[in-house]
Amino acid sequence: MELTLSAKIHYQNTHFITSAPDIRHLPEDEGIEIAFAGRSNAGKSSALNRLTNQRSLAKTSKTPGRTQLINLFKVQEHCHIVDLPGYGFAQVPIELKKKWQKSLGEYLQKRECLKGLVVLMDIRHPMKDLDQQLIYWAVECNIPVQVLLTKADKLKSGARKAQLNKIKKDALEFDGNVAVDLFSSLKGIGVDQLRAKLDTWFAPAILALEELAADASVSEEASSEEDTASSEDNAE
Repeated sequence: MELTLSAKIHYQNTHFITSAPDIRHLPEDEGIEIAFAGRSNAGKSSALNRLTNQRSLAKTSKTPGRTQLINLFKVQEHCHIVDLPGYGFAQVPIELKKKWQKSLGEYLQKRECLKGLVVLMDIRHPMKDLDQQLIYWAVECNIPVQVLLTKADKLKSGARKAQLNKIKKDALEFDGNVAVDLFSSLKGIGVDQLRAKLDTWFAPAILALEELAADASVSEEASSEEDTASSEDNAE
């Protein structure tokens, strides 16, 4: 059952919190985190910037593979986006690749507040071995996955649709909660759909906060009524 929010999430308010080499250096494991992962040239930073309507929230680089840290961003209270290190780029030293892969696997398997994974793939080169390994890890941990076929504007409409249908069919092989959509940071394709998906993943944390606020309001009203009654009794 999908949860519905009474208030809109303002992704444009997203801001950087911290960077960490591994999960041991991240803040306390609480709230809800949605992770973004992908090959180093999949357009992950551009997608995060487009999602949040910010030009430089996530640093884009002409040298793919430069980001080596887990970057944490706060969307609102108890809701965070995590930018995981890019992987699989040929010019990165093998030892560094292994370190990143270990960090990725550890985060996916041990971070309890992780409630959704967005995997970005260049629509022209999707489902490489590391992409599939990442998705299998997530499925094994019962984490829902949203695959974004990025740079969708690079293909004509017919080829774009054919590739989407093919990857949707391939995704069935994972036997898990794996959705596939088109995305283009340049043309804005799929941005609204991505925000809607994140809304559903963040919903439990936001609804819990709303319930706490409602309970606090009821408690405050009850306390106020008791104080009023006490004052009236004393006056008599």
